[in-house]
Amino acid sequence: MFDYIHQESHHHQVTKMCRILGVSRAQYYRYRSPKPSKRRAEDVDLKQRILRIFAEFKQRYGVMKIHHELNLELQPLQHRCSPRRIYRLMKELYIHSVTVNKWKAASASKTKVEQRPNLLKQDFSTTSLNQKWTADMTYIQTKRNGWCYLSTIMDLHSRRIIGYSFSKKMDTDLVLKTLESAVKNRTITVDLIIHTDLGSQYTSDDYNQRLTELHIYHSYSRKGCPYDNAPMESFHASLKKECVYPVPVFENYETAAAVLFEYVHAFYNRKRIHSSLGYQTPLQVEIATLTSQMAA
Repeated sequence: MFDYIHQESHHHQVTKMCRILGVSRAQYYRYRSPKPSKRRAEDVDLKQRILRIFAEFKQRYGVMKIHHELNLELQPLQHRCSPRRIYRLMKELYIHSVTVNKWKAASASKTKVEQRPNLLKQDFSTTSLNQKWTADMTYIQTKRNGWCYLSTIMDLHSRRIIGYSFSKKMDTDLVLKTLESAVKNRTITVDLIIHTDLGSQYTSDDYNQRLTELHIYHSYSRKGCPYDNAPMESFHASLKKECVYPVPVFENYETAAAVLFEYVHAFYNRKRIHSSLGYQTPLQVEIATLTSQMAA
């Protein structure tokens, strides 16, 4: 109807046509020059904020983490945005976090492995820093140097990566370097436990001798049970999803080392929020813990 009025406006008065057709002139002009509704205007603003957050965190955040960051921004404005609305806006923007197929544990090997004490028994709870550490290695592929190996140690209280080493060889020296990097900047407490799998590097005499010297108790996962080291498995899943898989294959060892270092130390420890930490970063948890200890 309004299109017809517009077409005939060159021959007849708009006011007269509106009266005859039983519509208000205001409705016609609103149709011709529509103003966005308050909801639509809010959506435009929210989309800009979502895109900026998405880019700032290098396309690694999904709905819930963007929901947390966005509401921190909106808090001074006394506004909030629901996860459902963020999901809808991200869908309209055609953006989503990097996704990979969910990891499934492979069936256990039939090779006989000597079982060692599992002190942790999947109890990852802590009350302070340096009570429970967990360690593991993962494979990183490169074009020129083949497979390289990342070894890390995590403090279970803050989920911060406190020990880090990257090498072209997966040997005992690699895990010892990681241990020394953790010890260098941490305080060894009484009854500190470090949990690893049953890999030959972790069961070696050199590694266990060094743990004895440091008065650190060694806990082992059961054979074929990665859930005994679930926090480290989760870290590796995030690392691969957010840092490794978006790159087809790293060109060489040096390129991989630079990218991994930036991810672990600049992003994961300092910027990446964790739902298990109440949407705080590992660094924020450590600062809060140390501040509380100093005030006690």
